Amino acid sequence: MKKIFQNALKEKYALGAFNFVNLEMLKAIINASLETDFPVIASVSEGALKYMGIEETVGMFKAAKKNAKVFLHLDHGKNLELIKRTVDLGFDSVMIDASSFSFEENVKQTKEVVNYAHKKDVLVEAELGTLAGIEDEVKAEKNIYTDPNEAKKFVELTNCDSLAVAIGTSHGAYKFSGDSKLNMEILSEIETLIPNTPLVLHGASSVPQKYVDLLNKFGGNVTGAKGVDESLLFEACHKHNICKINSDTDLRICFTAAVRKYLTENPEVFDLRKYLGAGKEEVKNLLVEKIKLLGKF
Repeated sequence: MKKIFQNALKEKYALGAFNFVNLEMLKAIINASLETDFPVIASVSEGALKYMGIEETVGMFKAAKKNAKVFLHLDHGKNLELIKRTVDLGFDSVMIDASSFSFEENVKQTKEVVNYAHKKDVLVEAELGTLAGIEDEVKAEKNIYTDPNEAKKFVELTNCDSLAVAIGTSHGAYKFSGDSKLNMEILSEIETLIPNTPLVLHGASSVPQKYVDLLNKFGGNVTGAKGVDESLLFEACHKHNICKINSDTDLRICFTAAVRKYLTENPEVFDLRKYLGAGKEEVKNLLVEKIKLLGKF
């Protein structure tokens, strides 16, 4: 995984990091990787681990992965003991998110995780700055852009493998009321100061309107949902040092829209495999598009 990140940094592309909460979502991620023959990251939040079980998640991932180029990642880890447990269980990478604390406390917690994880060759992602919005157990009311000088100092002090930066994205389905904007000037300053550090973009779902419309058409109510314009995501990873781009909301909306459509059009069906299968297939199609947008083909 470290070699892939180094290559992504050199050749200007990003790995998609896609969150899953069940087997169907995981298999959609794996199948998209197999179809494109491109590496991806399967992410789980602390909330997802509570839902699925930590050991069950690892077992499911190892059984389903087979020969796919898929890596298992802990997203927004806040509980230090849980983070260490995922390291022990064989996660490929973990994120320590201490961004809500002071700079000094963030450094302290990140160093503790780095020292523990690196002994087992597990990569560590950290975060500096704050993204507004809500995602599982992560919540903030406003954006606080990453300070480039602090980013340089933070990486030097912690030796983290990658850094999630705040440049205007946010968690959830309602990211922008008008045109989506990212602060590429701050991003340029950060990558100038830490050119060898892969950068990460959280809250980067594009919220495709075709899936929002489909969800609403079949009984949903997510009117006004809007994400990051895909042209901005393309610029961030192909012209800058963003090497990992996270998506969660997109997968949820897509999966739910496909299931709602299937059940509405097939009211006689009560076989879970059929309507969950419809969701799995549509998420796979979405992720193939995302991988081709972010990757190098």
